[in-house]
Formats: sequence, C-alpha cells, structure tokens
Amino acid sequence: MIVSLTIVRYRKSLIPFALLAMAVHRLPLSLQKGCSFWKLLGCGKRGSFDLTPDWQQWGVLATWNSRDDFDQFYQKSFIKSWWKKLTTESWTILAEPLQAHGLWDGEEPFGKPEKTDYIGPVAVLTRATIRLNRLKNFWSHVDQAARMMATSKGFVTSVGIGEAPVYRQATFSVWESLEDVKNFAYRSPEHAEVIKKTRSENWYSEELFARFKPIAAWGTLNGADPLQGRIKF
Repeated sequence: MIVSLTIVRYRKSLIPFALLAMAVHRLPLSLQKGCSFWKLLGCGKRGSFDLTPDWQQWGVLATWNSRDDFDQFYQKSFIKSWWKKLTTESWTILAEPLQAHGLWDGEEPFGKPEKTDYIGPVAVLTRATIRLNRLKNFWSHVDQAARMMATSKGFVTSVGIGEAPVYRQATFSVWESLEDVKNFAYRSPEHAEVIKKTRSENWYSEELFARFKPIAAWGTLNGADPLQGRIKF
C-alpha cells in the first residue's frame, strides 16, 4: 500500500473550475482501479488548520494498492488532464504507512501498521471531525499550535487540508525524524497541554493520526519544492 497527496494551485480566474472539480472528480476516483480510499480536499492559507480557505489551492489524498496503480492514475487519468490544463503548479508526495490509529468517515484507510523500527524522515497526518459545541475551544488554540510547529526543530513543511470548513480539518506535515515529531507533540509543555484538553474536553467526534515513510516527491508549492535540500529519498 502507498498513500499519495497531491496539492494543486489554480489560476485565480479559474477558481470556479476548482470548485467544480470537487463534484466532477468524485466519479473518476470512485472508478479508479487500485484506489481503495480517496478524499477531495480544500486547503487553508497557512500550513495547518485554518479558518481562512485558499480558494486557489486544493488537494487529493488517496490510498493505492501499488505504485503501478498510482502511476496509471497520475499519468493517464481524466483528473491529471484536468490539472494539466487548469492549474499553474502541483506538488505530489508518496508515502508508506508506518503507524495509524483512528478512523476517517468510519474507515481505517491506512490499515493498522505498527512499524516502529523505522529511522528517517517522517510525514504525519492529523485529522479530526470537531464537535460543534467544541469549535470555540479548538480554534482558540490553533494559532499557538501552528506557530510552535513552524518553529520546531526538524520541521520541514506542512499543508492544511480539509473536507469542510471549520469542523473537518487535517494537517499533513513532514519532519526530518520521528524524534523531532515526538519532541514537538509531547515534550513541548504548551502542545502537550492542548493534546490533554482534546481528551479531557472531548473535542472530536472522530479523529485519525498516522505516520508515513516518504518515498518520493516532486513538483512545487508557491513556486518552490518544499522538500528540496531537506529530505533525501
């Protein structure tokens, strides 16, 4: 199994086509051979959870049975042709699941891997459906957490993605090592306190946390390759 995340940027004048894609691309993804799970995603203006959507930037996350299945999609699909004609740039990262806990729309899209002996760069996906009566609690801590992540040792890049504004949010980030992820998530007193509150105050009706081994990446975001010079595959 491999997981792909592709982020594309549309021309400003073509934002209506970006919105249209959220409906039109559902059918080809549903019929795509070798694709066991997929999500069409909007993006925030910053690299984490964000209330302000970036109407030009959108994404697709998918799980594939094999690299060949992904290559067939990326090289020949209707969606790829759409991107080629209507977007100004794209960035794709491929990864293998290392660990995954939780559900996404009632599914376990990455299975239940428990590969704990991996050493090297790591990608992390955190995704949650936020309870409506906990939205204020959640969003009051987002800015602080985003600032801490962006300035943490070993942080490489991140993108804020989501299925719906405000309450169905995710962050996909890349780090130089698993130790750096743990230092940010659990050894920072401020962030550890936020994690504690998510449990004690029951912020989420559903959540998923997954770690991946990055195996390939290409393209650009905002004119640059976010992994260039930082990650070696």
